[in-house]
This record gives sequence, C-alpha cells and structure tokens, in this order.
Amino acid sequence: MSQYVFHCQDCKREFTQTLHMADVEKAQVTCPHCGSKKVHQLVTAFSAVTEKKS
Repeated sequence: MSQYVFHCQDCKREFTQTLHMADVEKAQVTCPHCGSKKVHQLVTAFSAVTEKKS
C-alpha cells in the first residue's frame, strides 16, 4: 500500500490517504476535513530505500 497526497478544492486543505496502487483511480476519495468529493491527487516525490549500496 502507498500513501497519496490529495488537495480538497472546497476547504483548500491537503491530506494523505493510504491506498493500493490499483485502487487510486477507482477510489472515491473524500476530504476528511469537510467531506467533499472535490479532491485531486498532488504530485509528490518518491524515494526508495534498498539494502544494496551502489
């Protein structure tokens, strides 16, 4: 599961939601602050931690 950052267009707040990668497109994400469904996903940085050193 991955964490995704969303922005609510109604209350202008950002929030994080944990979803499966396959569920991001079909999930009905609602704002936990105001309950609005007018949210869009923000582009965020991605980093991975591995055990091998390069």
